Amino acid sequence: MLPLPAALPTVFGMPATDLLAWVVIAAFLVGAVLDRFDRTVAIYWLAGTWVLFGGFWLAVFPHFAFEVRSFVEGGLALFAVPASVYTAYLLLQGRDRLVLLSKAVGVMGLIYHPTQAIPVVRRVLIEQVAWQTLMGIQFLGYNPEFTTGPEYGYMNKFVFSEFATYIVYACTGIGSMAIFAGLIIAVQAPLRRKLKSFALAIGVIWVLNLVRNVFVAIAAGKGWFLQEPVVQFAALAGVEKSHASFWFAHSVLSQILSVFALVGITWGVVHVLPELLGVLEEVLFVATGEEYDLEDALGVQDPVRADGGQPDGGD
Repeated sequence: MLPLPAALPTVFGMPATDLLAWVVIAAFLVGAVLDRFDRTVAIYWLAGTWVLFGGFWLAVFPHFAFEVRSFVEGGLALFAVPASVYTAYLLLQGRDRLVLLSKAVGVMGLIYHPTQAIPVVRRVLIEQVAWQTLMGIQFLGYNPEFTTGPEYGYMNKFVFSEFATYIVYACTGIGSMAIFAGLIIAVQAPLRRKLKSFALAIGVIWVLNLVRNVFVAIAAGKGWFLQEPVVQFAALAGVEKSHASFWFAHSVLSQILSVFALVGITWGVVHVLPELLGVLEEVLFVATGEEYDLEDALGVQDPVRADGGQPDGGD
């Protein structure tokens, strides 16, 4: 899941999309419990949950497309609407491996959403990332003023003479971490290899996220991308000239490179935890409608496929 917009209608004192996110997470987890007792009932329940999940992405799409002005996040949110409905259809058509993906999504939400919704956890996470980003900026020889940002009054803002940026929840990398954590927790595999893959994914994401934050802060603060072609490109997206360098560094370059980074991390993780291959193949089928054999493509072997049984206890 992705950070939710704040300026939306509230229900029970929280943004409507926050409440919808909690409902979706709970529904996925209920489906996981139902699967322990009756697979058929679980499939029907999870199919309905996927449709609801599509409604969630439709609700947050305007935020990413028109407020954040991120064509990557906006495009992914829009794509997730039909993809979620299609996943529901495939579940009802008998693709049982999507039950495991559904469980993983529930775990992802359970990890991700509370860290955003609980103020004290959100503050610690944002301020720790901000402090580490500041150290990276200073290591490269820059010394912006470090002060409180406009949201919540956290210590998370870097003020250069040309431009100021600040760390928000989406800058912590917790979304990508939750995705890998959910997948790793959901699959059946020896604990030792699960822990190895978890450490690999979380460690690499944390470091790369800090590199991204440092790059965006300096590129925006020093106006690295205020050249006319970039300014004109930004204008097409409705971004004013003063924000063009930030927009290009954050919403174009960094997000495109993040996609490649996630592919690389996934490649590394499946070599430690090949049990993830089946789930990833289902994700690709939902996205493309084509069957894939990642075992051959990535040069790894799933121990469950090799012996037709449960994973062994090795590492």
